[in-house]
Amino acid sequence: MTVSTRFWLCFGCLMVIGWIAAVNGQAQEEAKEDDVNYDHEPAEVLEEDDVIVLTKDNFDEVVAKNKILLVEFYAPWCGHCKSLKPEYAKAAEELKKNDPPVRLGMVDATVHSELASKFEVSGYPTLKLYKDGKWLDYDGPRDKDGIVKYMKERADPNWKPPPDAVVELTKETFKDFINNNELSLVEFYAPWCGHCKRLAPVYEKAAQKLKTNDPPIPLAKLDASSESEIGSEYGVSGYPTLKVFRKGKPFDYKGERDEYGIYDYMKKQVGDASLEVTSVKEIKSKSPEDDILVIGFFEEKSSTLYEIFQNAANTLRDDVICLHTFSAAVRATFNVKPGSIAVIPANRFHTKHEKTQYVLNKADVTMDDIVKFIRDHQTPLIGQLTDQNMEKRYMSRPLCLLFYTVDFSFSHRDATQMWRKKFADIAKDYPKITFAIADEDGQSKLFKDLKLDESGEELNVGCLGNKDKKFPMEPMEEYDSDHIREFLTDFQKGKLKAIVKSQPIPKKQTGPVVTIVGKSFNKIVLDQSKDVLVEFYAPWCGHCKSFEPTYKKLAKKLSGSEPNLVLAKIDGTANDAPSEFEVTGFPTIYFVPAAETKPVKYEGNRDSDDLVEFMKKHATASFKKSKDEL
Repeated sequence: MTVSTRFWLCFGCLMVIGWIAAVNGQAQEEAKEDDVNYDHEPAEVLEEDDVIVLTKDNFDEVVAKNKILLVEFYAPWCGHCKSLKPEYAKAAEELKKNDPPVRLGMVDATVHSELASKFEVSGYPTLKLYKDGKWLDYDGPRDKDGIVKYMKERADPNWKPPPDAVVELTKETFKDFINNNELSLVEFYAPWCGHCKRLAPVYEKAAQKLKTNDPPIPLAKLDASSESEIGSEYGVSGYPTLKVFRKGKPFDYKGERDEYGIYDYMKKQVGDASLEVTSVKEIKSKSPEDDILVIGFFEEKSSTLYEIFQNAANTLRDDVICLHTFSAAVRATFNVKPGSIAVIPANRFHTKHEKTQYVLNKADVTMDDIVKFIRDHQTPLIGQLTDQNMEKRYMSRPLCLLFYTVDFSFSHRDATQMWRKKFADIAKDYPKITFAIADEDGQSKLFKDLKLDESGEELNVGCLGNKDKKFPMEPMEEYDSDHIREFLTDFQKGKLKAIVKSQPIPKKQTGPVVTIVGKSFNKIVLDQSKDVLVEFYAPWCGHCKSFEPTYKKLAKKLSGSEPNLVLAKIDGTANDAPSEFEVTGFPTIYFVPAAETKPVKYEGNRDSDDLVEFMKKHATASFKKSKDEL
């Protein structure tokens, strides 16, 4: 082969190699571009009646493609969701045709629970509005026309959400805020508190409404976890704590914790708690027939005692009716001196063993003196326990009840009063016990909890002791005062055995979550050798149903690796538990470390990772390897 031939062959090889390299280089650049634009294959996006079906796989991509988007978190079994569905679909159809289109999406929160947790969904349906990179709570109508109008308004490029109405306080601004406002409400919160996070949107909505009230009522919040000195000053021991302030003076908030509950409660706090009256006739017209009346008697409005009385009335304004008078003629009718505070018991519940009025009149009286005096005389010897007064008058223990058909209408009043007065003749000899009558139909739950519904008798007696332990008396065929006295004496001496409301103990456990009942609670939950996480649930609770698969999956996962850990559940509507396990809603979750009996309440998100971290933090018998690694 000649030199010339070799040259051209080598040159040709170099050309081919160069061409291959160029092709490979182009392919690599295209691959890089693909890597930049696509981390994965786009997730499938389906629609149902023009509503985008959102999943954990396509959620972020769909949101990124829309400047405005309305998302419904629903549960298939939820009645409200089923009612909303046709209206939501009609709105989605119309808004899809808008220029530019406005899209509506939906997430099955029972399947995609992680998404629901991320958005702190606590009820169904929950609707969230996405607008220009921000998520907002949907607070509009839930019919087709209302949804369409609401979304079109917010699709306008000039629309902006209203500024926050809740004032964020610091230690530098706190005192000025509470002192300069005639009436205000302050939430003491912690950023990590789950209950605080759930309260935040409804608290803001209430603040927006009260901002336009006449007069406006400002709402504020303070991070008491960082401003701990202020929290301690006002007795904050849990989050969120709400306090009403009147010119700097704190009062406990006793209203509901939803938008309308906060709004209504704060509107009722406007003005003086005690109303002025000028005649006995006016007092009679304002006297409740079934509760006490408090009257302050003063010579002039400028007196220091009058101001102290108003502060006491504000403390009690949710519990009692307070009046005041400057009339000498009214004082004479009640036979009291100026500066007196009188508690007038309800005539309906008066007995021969009680006074017709109780009077406080002493020098240098304080607000606490007045409040204590009223509290000491607010419950009659034998009143009536009802749903309305249970938490106001009958929270003290021990409490003893006479159940029968209580009816104060004209035709049944005499019989009702006869049994009440007979019971009063016994009650006077047991001053350490609170007594009341109760209608067995009106208080059917308590009646059944005491197992008195099984007696078949017209008159039944039952007592509630410490930690609400229940003690039913053996049924009487006819009223027998000696029998009742013997029962009360044994009750006071601790000779009686309490009953425990309980479902039957399961013959065998099925599944990774241990089912416990009232009779097995102490044996399982207070087992000194094991860490126990227990969920209190209600069979009808939607949140409990959503949480169930997560809880089962977690229990199954941990059953092999953590033999000293128990995940359990109990129907809180059908079983008793010790009073330390306070349940105010479902689901409620507690953790009891081994060798301890005091439970720790869980208040985080209901997802596996957060639950595990919570248990690791408090466990004493399990997660030892994890703790060592930490």
